[in-house]
Amino acid sequence: MAKVPSAVVAASGLVGGYGVARWTRQRPLGGVVLAVAGAAAARQWREQAGGVAAGALSAAYVAAFAGSHPLAKKVGAWPAVFGVAGAVAVASWVVADRRD
Repeated sequence: MAKVPSAVVAASGLVGGYGVARWTRQRPLGGVVLAVAGAAAARQWREQAGGVAAGALSAAYVAAFAGSHPLAKKVGAWPAVFGVAGAVAVASWVVADRRD
């Protein structure tokens, strides 16, 4: 079975977490999606690029989540979420996925 790239997992966690929180009106449920995808991506990052890279990418994932909130006030919620998800996906691909 083909492995889903960590860039896709991480971006999907950010977009999916926001989408679930928005559509269900249950922010904790969106947080669960965000956390599960983040943990899955972190595991892949550790396997593909090592612990230091996994730590840095995990920090970027959390920073993207946090940074999407003030960014949303300037550009709107969905553009902010897609923007930070794209940034994390690119970082993930550069650091971990392109090695495969």
